[in-house]
Amino acid sequence: EDPSLEKHFKGHRDAVTSVDFSRAKKQLVSGSMDSCLMIWSMKPQMRAYRFMGHKDAVLCVQFSPSGHLVASASRDKTVRLWVPSVKGDSTVFKAHTATVRSVNFSSDGQSLVTASDDKTIKVWTVHRQKFLFSLNQHINWVRCARFSPDGRLIVSSSDDKTVKLWDKTSRECIHSFCEHGGFVNHVDFHPSGNCIAAGGTDNTVKLWDVRMNRLLQHYQGNSVVNSLSFHPSGNYLVTASSDSTLKILDLLEGRLLYTLHGHQGPATCVAFSRDGDFFASGGSDEQVMVWKTNFDADYGDVVKPQKYGTSVDGTHGTGVEMDCGIHHRKTKSQDSGRTHEQQEEETSLTNTLEHIMGQLDVLTQTVSILEQRLTLTEDKLKECLENQQKIIQNRTN
Repeated sequence: EDPSLEKHFKGHRDAVTSVDFSRAKKQLVSGSMDSCLMIWSMKPQMRAYRFMGHKDAVLCVQFSPSGHLVASASRDKTVRLWVPSVKGDSTVFKAHTATVRSVNFSSDGQSLVTASDDKTIKVWTVHRQKFLFSLNQHINWVRCARFSPDGRLIVSSSDDKTVKLWDKTSRECIHSFCEHGGFVNHVDFHPSGNCIAAGGTDNTVKLWDVRMNRLLQHYQGNSVVNSLSFHPSGNYLVTASSDSTLKILDLLEGRLLYTLHGHQGPATCVAFSRDGDFFASGGSDEQVMVWKTNFDADYGDVVKPQKYGTSVDGTHGTGVEMDCGIHHRKTKSQDSGRTHEQQEEETSLTNTLEHIMGQLDVLTQTVSILEQRLTLTEDKLKECLENQQKIIQNRTN
């Protein structure tokens, strides 16, 4: 069954730049050139929330792993952390000296990585938004930066036409991939953490093995690739292009699977939900669309990868094996060693821990908001006192 358009949301007043699902798929966040974030409910008849605070275009948004926070990056040089509720409380920190293009949570929700037109990548703690360190080897705007699933690596893409791989502990650039012929708009890690995909203005998507630093697959399209997202199974990749299309690539067979038309004008962003059942897209037509995946109902089955890569025009690619760690869901035989009660216990414990982490996120965020308000109040009191002193001095004179 082909992917199908399930919903479309209208509310932004300019191009949509970024979309992301919450963990439980109950909410979808979008950022826009209209300087706003919108939180959309996946439940019918539930109202959407518009969050205002940024003074310029919002270029990237992402839910924290727990779903209790949303991070946003803006052309106003700041990053904001929001509590996605009716109030829309947020804390703000000046992250860079130029436009912030990208923000990304680590998988444990404890760190943030940001990328900017000031040519740097910066890493921060989520709690209290403390700056940790910068990565400084790009020589042009940095469009995108992402943590690896295990948090040990960072990948970044830039207008200097390179994709760089960084070791988070040593803070060193461990490899530069220079095969792109244009600006590299978007990059992300495969769910296994063993390979990366990047798309850019040279109309291509490229996949590299990060252990061997070699090109695995190359897809030549007809238009600029603005965004991409891996399916959680790791077997598929969806892209958003300036020719208004979304394309779904089958990474096992190395071929183009679907071309989807829905947006009027460039498709600017795309993201799978955490379980892969849905994906969302945004465009310069100010619309957010939600698609039902459909094509991957049987991805639990073990499929052997092809021994070669192919490009979308059907020609063979680089002749390398697509072995970047494609993981499949466990089959029943693999799970038979554990009892149903043990599995339920593990699930319950995981849910409890995730709930505690989520509550900690919210509490820390609330403290940060109160601290910011207290600082504002102190500043106002100082201003009042200074004004009073000036009035007394004027009267005395």
